[in-house]
Amino acid sequence: MNEHERWIELNGAVNVRDLGGLPTTDGGVTRSGRIFRSDNLQGLTDGDIDRLVGDLKLRNVVDLRSVAEVRLEGPGPLTRVAEVGIHHLSLFPEGGRFTDAGADTVDERTLPRRVEHAEDEGAEDESAEPQVTRFYTGYLRDRPDSILAALRVLAADDGAAVVHCAAGKDRTGVVSALALAVAGATPEAIVADYVATGMRLEAVLTRLRASETYRADLDKQPADAHHPRAEYMARFLAGLDGRFGGPLGWLTANGWTDDDTQTLRARLRD
Repeated sequence: MNEHERWIELNGAVNVRDLGGLPTTDGGVTRSGRIFRSDNLQGLTDGDIDRLVGDLKLRNVVDLRSVAEVRLEGPGPLTRVAEVGIHHLSLFPEGGRFTDAGADTVDERTLPRRVEHAEDEGAEDESAEPQVTRFYTGYLRDRPDSILAALRVLAADDGAAVVHCAAGKDRTGVVSALALAVAGATPEAIVADYVATGMRLEAVLTRLRASETYRADLDKQPADAHHPRAEYMARFLAGLDGRFGGPLGWLTANGWTDDDTQTLRARLRD
């Protein structure tokens, strides 16, 4: 599967792609048709649903949006499809202030504190990290429960699954990166998958600006400020390497098991 084939073209979502076809550290590739990542699914058409549920066998949706986002946007069309399970797993502490659009534009006073770990006394000061990377680290600190639950849903072998937030970039990017890391994807492949959202960024921003839920956050900064830069994901992964020995180390410290690892690997590997 080449980069072009990974994209899933829909009318009601613009940042949808397969986590398959990515190189792994042992020379293989991740399996296609199992786990997808996406932007907001509120605008799916009947034809989109037919393709996702009928052709691609979508059976589980991991919705990483906040309670406020889901309430403001209202029920999405997939909530009316009996074959599809909706798993709402917010990555925010639910203060009601942030949306996915705010990850790039959040005020410094609202940034997460430095991640604390009993054995990381020698870790470098997180203040040296890009602001966006610190925001990603905040997801891990604030909602490890949601992250582990999301990965377990994605690992379920009962059809395809999709993980999404609003833009399909920040929250979705972190969960996708962790899933790919467990599957053995190379760090370079994980970063490249994250950066690929930039190819659809203009269309993503146009869609989100049409919604009052996201317009104000997006208009705080120019479009370029929302661009997914390789540095952000690379620094996020490097932080996990330095503090926990890698993504699996962080997951294990928060209740992830060897069985979880084997289940998710089997899902994304031949």
